[in-house]
Parts: sequence; C-alpha cells; structure tokens
Amino acid sequence: MLEAHGQGKKRAANFNATKGKANANQFIEQQWWLGFKSGINWAQADPLKRYTILIPTNYSSSLVEKKYDVFQEIGIQTTVEISYYYKGFYFSTQPGYISSTFTYSNQLQWINPIISNEKLTQTYRQSQKVEYAEFPFIIKYDITGSKLRPYVQVGIYYSVLLNAVKTVNVSSLDEAAGGTNTITSEPLIVGVKDLFSNYAGWMGGVGASYQLGNVRIVLDASYRQSLSNIVNPQNRFANDRLSGIGDAQDDLNLKNVVISAGVLFPLRYLSSNFKSNDR
Repeated sequence: MLEAHGQGKKRAANFNATKGKANANQFIEQQWWLGFKSGINWAQADPLKRYTILIPTNYSSSLVEKKYDVFQEIGIQTTVEISYYYKGFYFSTQPGYISSTFTYSNQLQWINPIISNEKLTQTYRQSQKVEYAEFPFIIKYDITGSKLRPYVQVGIYYSVLLNAVKTVNVSSLDEAAGGTNTITSEPLIVGVKDLFSNYAGWMGGVGASYQLGNVRIVLDASYRQSLSNIVNPQNRFANDRLSGIGDAQDDLNLKNVVISAGVLFPLRYLSSNFKSNDR
C-alpha cells in the first residue's frame, strides 16, 4: 500500500509538471501586450501639383517654384501600443499623437527693365507644422525568439488633423536703391488648419525588443508615407494673409522617418514568479 501511494504521488507530480509546462508554452505562444512609446521624427513634403499666385513676366516661372527641404526639422510623437502576439506574429494597433514639421523656400524678384543691375530679391522661408492623431494597424514578426528579438513590421494608418501652423520668414536683398541692403522682417505666424485635411498612409520598418523579466524594452524605426493629398484644395487661396505675400499651398504628399522607444507589459500572467522568457 505504501508503494502504491508513492507511485500515485509521482504520477500526480508528473501530471502537474506537464500541465505547468503546457500552460507556460501557451503563455509564451499567445499573449496580449500593452505598452507606451515616444520618440522623434523627420518630415518631408513632396509636391503632387504646384500652385502660385504671382507669375513672372520677364524670367522663367520655374525660378519662383518652392524648393522643399529633405527631412530637416525634428518633430515628436507618442503612442499607446495594444498588441496580440501569436507564435512570432504581433497584430497591433498603436493610436497616438504625432507632430511633424517640413520646410520649403522660394524667391520673388523685381528687375528694373531699363537698368538690369537694379533689382529687389525677396526670399521666403516657410516652416509648416502639422499635428495629427494617428490610428494605425500594424503586423510585426519576430525574426528570433531569444531575449533580444529583432522584428520587421508593416502597416496602414489613418491620420486625423488636429492643428496646423505656418511660420514665414521674409528676407530682402535690395540692389535698387544705389547700394546693396539686406532687410529682414518679423516672422509671419498663421494658423492654417483649414488648409490641410485627414489622410491615409502606409508604413514599414524594423525594430527590436529586449526581455527584462516579464517586461520588454522596445526600439524601432519606420518609414511612413501618405497615400493621398494632405491638403484641402477648397481652401487653397482662402487665407488673405498668405495670399498677400504670394503664397498658395501646393498639393502635398507627406513622408516621415520615425524613431520610437518604449516598454511593453504582458496582460496574461500564469503566476507572480513566472517570466515570459522561461521555457
């Protein structure tokens, strides 16, 4: 009887160990993650179609076209990540706030038709800040299953406009008053939310997470691009202050390079001493 009792205990222990291992594997293979990320981004606007108010008559109109800078100004973003993990794949939504700034410049010139070396050149330097609430759906895949997990990600997103502000700096080079004089005026700051609209986009990127107990530290980088014009064409010429300086908003495609860091917490626990990287 004693021997049978001992075998029963052994079988029960083996059963419990097997059950515990199965639960642990289920914990590892399926998991909900909640996290927070923030970081910086660089924006670039590409013109889809150009518009202007002032058209030169004595030199090429291409000289007054806006020249857009490439990923020059830094913006910020912050997101909340909710992800479902299954066997290496994450199905994730990451709603958040993003503020981006892109810049461009152009020149207008007046030339004395009689004395060609008498001229006035005005340079317009424009900084455009746009703020959006973003609602993405992203699929990520872990390349390895170790503590350090590099991954790739692709997704789509929809951006809802929150605000937009334009700052215009005007500098003039006056060569028509018997000498050469440089004139700089005070910046013109204008709220231009009515010039922009909501838009959809796509994104792709890479990243890595590092396991610290049940918590994962995350660092990722992504490239994002709008799928449509981000400008509201109905209000292109509606702002009198911008029209007065000869500015008309081009149709634009917006691109972003985004770098974020954050932390993820698992929402399903087996026990207080279980670590999601235990096997």
